Amino acid sequence: MKLEKNALHYLEEKGKLLQKMAQDIWEHPQLGGQETYAVKLITEELTKAGFTIEENIGGIPTAFVASWGKGRPIIGILGEYDALPGLSQQVLSQKKPVQEGAPGHGCGHNLLGVASLGAALAIKAAMEKEGINGTIRYYGCPAEETLIGKVFMAREGVFNDLDVALTWHPMNLNLVWDSSCLAMNSFKLNFYGKSAHAAAMPHMGRSALDGVMLTDVGINYLREHIIPEARVHGVITNGGLAPNVVPDYAQAWYFVRAPHREQVEEIYQRILKIAEGAALMSDTKYEVEFIAGCYEYLPNETIGEVMREKMEKLGAPQFTSEEKRFAQELESTLPREMVEGALRGYGLTREEGGGSLCDRILKSSGPYGKGKVMPGSTDVGDVSFLVPTAQFMTAGMPVGVAAHSWQSTASFGSSIGAKAMLFAAKILALTAAELINTPEAINKAKEEHKQVTRNKEYKSPLPNDLKSNL
Repeated sequence: MKLEKNALHYLEEKGKLLQKMAQDIWEHPQLGGQETYAVKLITEELTKAGFTIEENIGGIPTAFVASWGKGRPIIGILGEYDALPGLSQQVLSQKKPVQEGAPGHGCGHNLLGVASLGAALAIKAAMEKEGINGTIRYYGCPAEETLIGKVFMAREGVFNDLDVALTWHPMNLNLVWDSSCLAMNSFKLNFYGKSAHAAAMPHMGRSALDGVMLTDVGINYLREHIIPEARVHGVITNGGLAPNVVPDYAQAWYFVRAPHREQVEEIYQRILKIAEGAALMSDTKYEVEFIAGCYEYLPNETIGEVMREKMEKLGAPQFTSEEKRFAQELESTLPREMVEGALRGYGLTREEGGGSLCDRILKSSGPYGKGKVMPGSTDVGDVSFLVPTAQFMTAGMPVGVAAHSWQSTASFGSSIGAKAMLFAAKILALTAAELINTPEAINKAKEEHKQVTRNKEYKSPLPNDLKSNL
């Protein structure tokens, strides 16, 4: 197939450039909503290639949509580029930050955004060379770690006319992501009381901290009476200034997660009732600060099968003895039971996984298998409710290493991560090429999506008047 051949040729030619870009973004990590460095690098390449850029999507300065071409199909490729707080780390097998307390790419979004860019540029170049009509869009999605970017973008309707959406994520294994994940609400509860001297006149005060603590106690009792698959977790972000001053302000921040959006909403409403009761008991007032919410992920099996075929056709990247040694050194920093537990969770032996570094294509199994629900959340879920969406993973860190750790930051900044990134770019480009050449596959994906979302109307989880705080 000429389209596939031309796309792969483009990626082979531009591989070093893409590696350099991913490393550059890794060396300049920025938190969600602040990713100006990555956005500048990516949009410059897209502009040079003839894409038109629409910026400030959903009121977020680092959210954008880049488009090239005309007519259908309209293929969307999702990119992310935000880093995580406190995960600065050198490419070493011992913990050593580049800068103490600074952000780091512990989730590999430096790789994610650039691989998606490479795929968008490659398929555009191939279509242009072959004179094929269609539209390619790169979605610059900020702040995935706080589940904000795509949700605000979805409310703007920028995904609505897509035929399909494609994405990926660097992880420990090479496989298609066939499982769902948890829907979520993120919100803060602000309590307001009255300050007073805690020893001399405590009766004159009304403790906002009491409101927070009573809420938390109520939530602990609630846990017995919600579905076991749900999760409610939170922190007290402000509990007062000193023990001898009755706090007139306190704040708690909670996540509510469950397998389905309607379950999140039901639990969320019950928590608001608990907060209302806590305010009555403590004679304080409270306000809800809604941060973000997202839907569960709906994997499209039709597109997933195309991705799997392309992964198997390409074959997994192979690693050098030096890369394997680095992976083993990173693995040695982990408790043995952590590595063994990860393998058990995946349903793999060490041999089946390829050792410390996965060097083969795996069937979706363990937590990523069909019918399973991952314990985390992603704002890709909102896109998947709107259009047929599929994603996969490639091995950019050793088996057993957890994302959001200093070990993952080190690996995603190494040549291991670079290989995972280039592999992902090829899979995305080949999948897009296959879908462009076979309209019946897109039609089948759409029909599947229609059936899966029957009686599941997408309604933005965001309040109508909520603006991004990024």
